[in-house]
Amino acid sequence: MDIERRQSFTVLNDVSLDWRGRPCKPNKHGGMRAAVFVLGIQAFEIMAIAAVGNNLITYVFNDMHYPLSKSANIVTNFVGTIFILSLLGGFLSDSYLGSFFTMLIFGFIELPGFILLSLQAHLPQLRPPPCNMLQREHCAEAEGLKATIFFVALYLVALGSGCMKPNMIAHGADQFSRDDPNQSKKLSTYFNTAYFSFCVGELVALTVLVWVQTRSGMDVGFGVSAAAMAMALVSLISGVLFFRNRPSQGSIFTPIARVFVAAFTNRKQICPSNSEVYQYHLGVAGTSPNVHNLRHADKFRFLENACIKSQDGSNKVESPWRLCTMAEVEQVKVILSVIPIFACTIIFNTILAQLQTFSVQQGSSMNTQLVTFKIPPASLQAIPYIILIILVPLYETFFVPISRKLTRDHVGITPLQRIGTGLFTATFSMVAAALVEKKRRESEAPTPILWIAPQFIIFGVSEMFTAVGLIEFFYKQSLGGMQAFLTAMTYCSYSFGFFLSSLLVSLVNKITSSSGNGGWLGDNDLDKDRLDLFYWLLAVLSLINFFNYLFWARWHSKPSSGVPARDGNSSCLKHKHGGADLNVL
Repeated sequence: MDIERRQSFTVLNDVSLDWRGRPCKPNKHGGMRAAVFVLGIQAFEIMAIAAVGNNLITYVFNDMHYPLSKSANIVTNFVGTIFILSLLGGFLSDSYLGSFFTMLIFGFIELPGFILLSLQAHLPQLRPPPCNMLQREHCAEAEGLKATIFFVALYLVALGSGCMKPNMIAHGADQFSRDDPNQSKKLSTYFNTAYFSFCVGELVALTVLVWVQTRSGMDVGFGVSAAAMAMALVSLISGVLFFRNRPSQGSIFTPIARVFVAAFTNRKQICPSNSEVYQYHLGVAGTSPNVHNLRHADKFRFLENACIKSQDGSNKVESPWRLCTMAEVEQVKVILSVIPIFACTIIFNTILAQLQTFSVQQGSSMNTQLVTFKIPPASLQAIPYIILIILVPLYETFFVPISRKLTRDHVGITPLQRIGTGLFTATFSMVAAALVEKKRRESEAPTPILWIAPQFIIFGVSEMFTAVGLIEFFYKQSLGGMQAFLTAMTYCSYSFGFFLSSLLVSLVNKITSSSGNGGWLGDNDLDKDRLDLFYWLLAVLSLINFFNYLFWARWHSKPSSGVPARDGNSSCLKHKHGGADLNVL
């Protein structure tokens, strides 16, 4: 059997190399010292991309002269592309490039995109001629070379940012050993710190950088984003001497495909009584110190047919497409078992979509005056990040130590418990939104805009639990060198959540429309629409989703039945062979 190729699926957690490909030294590489550079990358990169994304529709509509509906689609497609491309970044990192070189390559792809956007916004000849914005029928939208430059710049940014996102989280987490309890505790702290870094970057983008764009022009604003991206690359390169780099393993999808093909090929095989006929090993006996982390799961038992040897009596070497190791099978089970958890976060991100769309419209219909200052409705999105910048350090400083004592778990509450807490809390964000919207509609005087702050604050708290818990959960599940790819799945949840939001709006309008009205959200006027009922619908869906999550979390946490045998072979599994349990030899 091709042992080297078969072992590629079980990359060890503690195998790490420096930038020259040499084994890392514990006292020189990794740890929080190295992770600080990754936190810098994340803060500057999110600062750059958020400043562009949150105010992009203004530039597309006013400067490139695209119609409002088309401008909205351009922005939506841009954001969706970033999240989808995170899968590509995760795949390239885990399979071929590694997290460091993936970030380095795509960081230098993203930077020219910002520079090109800044140049186009600065040079009049690269944009459509000025026109009367009140009479848009005389405005020519960007076409030909001007449109080409714009979309090339925009999607260079999308490609770079999408491929960097999962690797920033994964590379920072790779600086800590999951097999060392002390390092594992620091890993949990790192995820909280990484989220704090993300919040700081978002807050600066939503306040300072958007203010610069508004006051000094989009060309200066895009230029500041380019400078922030350059600082992210400086932070990345500065940490090269301290980073632990996880080696790539070849295509991460090939071993998965082998398991499914072998399971289907052997679907009619019956597990024999001879334990040697049942292939239950991880390659070479005693070469996998991480074997103890891979426990046998009772889920998806049909995949275990991939481990049954041919019973034709010959000693020929089996093709890896007909006979897989039990480690490979268990890894595929892990991947399949996280899909329901991933699916349960889609509703959560659908609620997030409302805070970025309808809640901003709510604010536009309210009294934005605060003493002598008018609050821009779009700036309400900064409220959760202000709250999180306060809450995340408090969570790490006070809540985590207390929960560690109560649960006797070094991470405090588990990632699954953290996700569940966030999903439950998100329901009350929509309850608050519905109550405020009802008051706004029924009030004769304009309602102060700060009334809608609670829905942002509550969601900010829920995101602190759900977002960080989900990233930590996916990273810790990735035992087979798929850290970046599984981390990328958290970003895909955003895409699905926003897509479901659009689908729900269309569906609700279709169901609630009649000859006299266009549905709850069909009048384009919040005083006539029933946005409060739509919020109640989302609150109910969120609560149902929470109970659905409890089922799948309990299913996922069902205890495993045993561990792989250390000498590389074992008898058949209990459910396949006359009650024989797994032997630990």
